[in-house]
Amino acid sequence: MKPSILFTAVAALALSSSFAHAGKLVIKGSDTLGAKLVPQLAEAFKSVNPDTSFEIAAEGSTTGISAVIDGTAQVGMSSRQAKATEVSAATAKGVDLKPATVAYDGLAIIVHSENPLKSLTKKQVEQIFAGDITDWSAVGGKPGAISIYTRNTSSGTYSDFKELAMKKRDYARSSQKMAGNEQIAAEVGKNINGIGYVGLAYLKAEGVQVVPVDGALPSPESVRSGAYPYSRPTFYYTNGEPQGEAKAFVDFTLSPKGQAIVGQVGFVGVK
Repeated sequence: MKPSILFTAVAALALSSSFAHAGKLVIKGSDTLGAKLVPQLAEAFKSVNPDTSFEIAAEGSTTGISAVIDGTAQVGMSSRQAKATEVSAATAKGVDLKPATVAYDGLAIIVHSENPLKSLTKKQVEQIFAGDITDWSAVGGKPGAISIYTRNTSSGTYSDFKELAMKKRDYARSSQKMAGNEQIAAEVGKNINGIGYVGLAYLKAEGVQVVPVDGALPSPESVRSGAYPYSRPTFYYTNGEPQGEAKAFVDFTLSPKGQAIVGQVGFVGVK
């Protein structure tokens, strides 16, 4: 056996072994899914599968898809679809990225609870986050420089919001990048001039309020119907059809019990 082939075989065996012991399931990726929803699904899954252990890392959709491609996770959480470059990278490594839609979400525009702003149009949202509008007085608020909070570049929400709300424009240079939904909500809740976006599961954060966009508020009904403009699916990615513990967990997420948890956490079920 050639040395390179031997090395590949040994590496594959080591990776297989790391996943095999005690039914361990490694899940990486989206903060939107991984901060609240997936840990609760994991706890419910463990209540009927006590021999399964979980390693959950919520560091952004890009990291989740990369982990599936690299073979360091069986499930990649993602709030966006895989990019063409990611699919190509996967194919080059013999990985078949397989998505499963597990929930729907809506990206709510939030401001400080004492901000008197009553509504925004989609155009105004685009202009604020792109940096064209820099003072609240330009959209009917009290004078004050707007502080913009966004997700970081590894986040699927970061790119989804550019697609849904900004016509793929770049964020304002002054925007401040946060690691997760909870961090955005916390910063906006402390800054009367702040604005940001968060998923449905994070709307009850202290000190924030949701702003209607073109008269629509995010809710399970408006997200399900598409009436809310910033609605999107969320995904689990696996290498091909999921197997073993990964399949069991995907199936559980999509089961009536799993989808009930999806709704309880604040997302919109797919069934």
